[in-house]
Amino acid sequence: MLKILSITLTFLLTCGTIIKAEPASTLILAISQINADVLFMRHALAPGFGDPANFQLDDCKTQRNLDEAGKQQAKLIGRELLNSGIHFNEILSSKWCRCKETVSLLNIGKWKTFSGLNSFFQNYVNKEKTLTNLRRKLSNLNEGVTLMVTHQVVISAITGSASRSGEFVAYNTKTKASVNVTLN
Repeated sequence: MLKILSITLTFLLTCGTIIKAEPASTLILAISQINADVLFMRHALAPGFGDPANFQLDDCKTQRNLDEAGKQQAKLIGRELLNSGIHFNEILSSKWCRCKETVSLLNIGKWKTFSGLNSFFQNYVNKEKTLTNLRRKLSNLNEGVTLMVTHQVVISAITGSASRSGEFVAYNTKTKASVNVTLN
């Protein structure tokens, strides 16, 4: 009976099941269940849809940004990550301001931007070039878990999973297994 339960749990996790988490220990479980080497995070709450017509990558005033709820969401998630004891070998962010602010408010360590995480939703960047860059990075990761703060379209293109603001998708780059995890 225990073996059947274990097989069922493994099957559900590898099929992209959404896990609603209270503690970050569920995130650790998701990472370990599929031996994830990437943890994608969709940026925190940023009201609206897409970016304004006057969008400029180097000007946050021209972008859709986190609201107060999004800022609080990012801080709470950051505390959960710190309490979990998860250590990331690398932390990367899209160049979009809402992603950079999210990763900054997580306050979990040094991070840098990476163009392979940029949003191609409104064609501000080339989708194929972006995904090629990201796939190259994914095929050359160091040991451990890499955190990537990005956009729903990027996460979906790589994992096949939809994600909500502030949600994680644990991902194994070799098996392509993924698990969605919500901390709040």
